[in-house]
Amino acid sequence: MGRAFEFRKARKMKRWSSMAKTFTRIGKDIVMAVKSGGPDPNANSRLRAIIQNAKAANMPKTNVESAIKRASSKDQEDYKEIVLEGYGLHGVAVLVECTTDNNNRTVANVRSYFTKTGGSLGTNGMLDFIFDRKCVFKIANQEGIDLEELEFELIDFGADDVFLDGENDQINIYGEFAAYGAIQKFLEEKGLELVHADFERIPTDTKKLSEADAADVDKLLEKLEEDDDVQNVYHNMVLE
Repeated sequence: MGRAFEFRKARKMKRWSSMAKTFTRIGKDIVMAVKSGGPDPNANSRLRAIIQNAKAANMPKTNVESAIKRASSKDQEDYKEIVLEGYGLHGVAVLVECTTDNNNRTVANVRSYFTKTGGSLGTNGMLDFIFDRKCVFKIANQEGIDLEELEFELIDFGADDVFLDGENDQINIYGEFAAYGAIQKFLEEKGLELVHADFERIPTDTKKLSEADAADVDKLLEKLEEDDDVQNVYHNMVLE
């Protein structure tokens, strides 16, 4: 499952890595984590993981500290998480995770991106049968780690796919959405170096497109990913 998805999402991550707004989006994650679990990383496991993600993205420590401080302020506006779903050209399913302080603005903007690129925004839940929500952890491939033994142990904590990413020299772990806390706790207690932790929407059914047709869908994906309210964009497109 995870191995195939790593390949499928390569196109998305190539664009994502070049976006200047990554720090802003991590900042929103920090705000929501602090609002829900407090500003102390030692007592807030979600915040701990997001701080690690910030480090992996080379976000300056001062930026992280400022985001935590802002989130702790009563003046900091709350963000709401919403999920928008629709279809782009050529029948490609597109799921958009947003974090916003103005729901009407966000929905209107996302709808316009779909419409202008020949797609259509649908109703919530319409793509539940296409995407599975998983937690994903990436840890450093440290000397002495027995991958088979690690996988065997992690299965008891809700992991369903563990494999080595040789290109980045890290171990990727995928598990059920509800297993996030248990897996994180296991990895921390084992003293394993956490590189990244998050949630992903993994397509269970894919749509094969030619390079030319995929370029049509890319126009929609690019517009979505440039929007400040959009945190993540998922699709089920693969190249023939």
